[in-house]
Order: sequence, then C-alpha cells, then structure tokens
Amino acid sequence: MSVDGGAVRLGEGTDEPGWEVDPDDEWGVAVITTVGRQLRLRREAVGMRAAEFGVAMGYGEDLVYKIEGGKRIPRQEYLDKADEVLRAGGLISATWEDVRKVRYPKSVRALGKLEAKAVEIALYECHIVPGLLQTPEHARAVIGAAQPPYSPDDVERMVAARLARQSVFKRSPAPALSFVLEEGVLRRPIGGTMAWRQQLERLLEVGRLHNVVLQVMPMNCKTHSGLDGRIELLKFPDGTAVGRSDGAFNGRPISDPKHLRILELRYGTIRAQALSPGESPAFIEQLLGET
Repeated sequence: MSVDGGAVRLGEGTDEPGWEVDPDDEWGVAVITTVGRQLRLRREAVGMRAAEFGVAMGYGEDLVYKIEGGKRIPRQEYLDKADEVLRAGGLISATWEDVRKVRYPKSVRALGKLEAKAVEIALYECHIVPGLLQTPEHARAVIGAAQPPYSPDDVERMVAARLARQSVFKRSPAPALSFVLEEGVLRRPIGGTMAWRQQLERLLEVGRLHNVVLQVMPMNCKTHSGLDGRIELLKFPDGTAVGRSDGAFNGRPISDPKHLRILELRYGTIRAQALSPGESPAFIEQLLGET
C-alpha cells in the first residue's frame, strides 16, 4: 500500500523527456508498446525517417526510437507535437488517454485505485507529511533527499504521481479522511523556509474541508501508541477494508477482520492521545507564526 515504487537511479541516462517503462508492469508495457508502434507506423506512412522526425519534433533521434520501441513513456506534449508533425488529425493525441492510465509506477496506480474506491481513509504518519497532503515543493524535497538519489526525471515522475493521488479530495461523494501527524515532522523545514510555510498552509487548507479531520501528535505526549510506525486504513462501500502498519503483521497489507480490528484499535487510541481536531489547527497556526 505504500507509494514511490521502484525508479531509475541517478546515472542511468534518464535526462530525456519521458519516463522509463517498468518491465514488470505488464499492462503498462502493453499500452506503451502499442502506442509506440502506432507512432512508428504513422511516421513511416508519411515517409519520415526517425532522424528527420526527431528534428521536426525538437527531440533527439534516440528518444524517437525509444518511444516507438515501447521503452519510454511519452508525455502528453510529445504526443500532441507528434500529432501536429504527422498531421494525424487528433488520432495520436487521443492515445494520451491510454498513456495517462499507466504513466505512473504500478505500485502507485494500485494505491490510487484503492483510494479512489475508499469511503474512509485513515492515516497515522510518523516520519513525513503524508503524500496525500504534500505540496509539490515539499514532495520534491522529500523525494529528492533519497539516498542513493533518484534521477531528476524520476523525481518529477514521482512528484506527479503523488499529486495525482490528491484527486481524492475532489471526489463526490467525498470520502471521510482522517490524518494524524507528528509535531516533529511539522517542525522540520524540509525544502527550506518558504516550502515549509507553504506546506503548513496546505495542511490548514485541507484541515478546513468538511470531510477531513486533521490532528497533531504533540511531542510532550507522555503515552504514545504509535511508536511502532505508520498505520493506514482504507474502508470500501461493500464493507470490506484493507490496512497496513509498519509494526504489525510484518508490514504486509491485511484484510482479515480480526487483524483490522487491531489496527483500528491502535489508530483510535492514537487519535485520542493526539491534540483534538480543534486544537490541531491552532497549533499549526502557531508554528506558522514562529517562522
């Protein structure tokens, strides 16, 4: 259930527009291979060589071959430009609808599908601001701090994937969302003062939504039931649920009702120990005033 699936690391030649295809993502490979073949057939039908097409597109010949060979995921601007250069009348641009569904890592898509179906999402996060709440600048700083480092291109892909999941806030009917964050996380100025302030302001903005409960676990709390790590719970319209905790069941996603009750008990206790939904925004406002 965690995000940020595998990505290419720095030094593996990912400085061109577009993203690498995960060879273990069978559906993604099939879609990108099909789109690449359509691009090649259309290019050959108008009598353009790859090098000539690359010049017209403003990209290198090597990238043209990679996309046509299903090795790179084209971005929307590439497909739109190709549609224009090849005079495809919108047929190439239309393939973006298929590419869009597989442009993010498989693990992120799987989590996004669960979140898109959930009627309740509950998350206790102890080390970072949850991805669903991160601003682009904060997400970029968090992902960019990984060691060994991700390539700049993969950082942008992962940031985009994280932001795409935030469409959960625009759903109708809206799901019930509950978050508990650690005070120490909110005091750490990841990305610098400006990015930090923007992140705190984002938390206040989301916390004002009618379907969101946002709480802060203070550092002076003498009893803390979340010391085993993060907890996430998703409940669905049919009454089923899935959960995961770093400190329970070997960190694996679980759906057994007996196991879920344990996670629900832990999460409920954490919420009771945290600052109230009324106190928490005031605390975040106080942090903003300290900057």
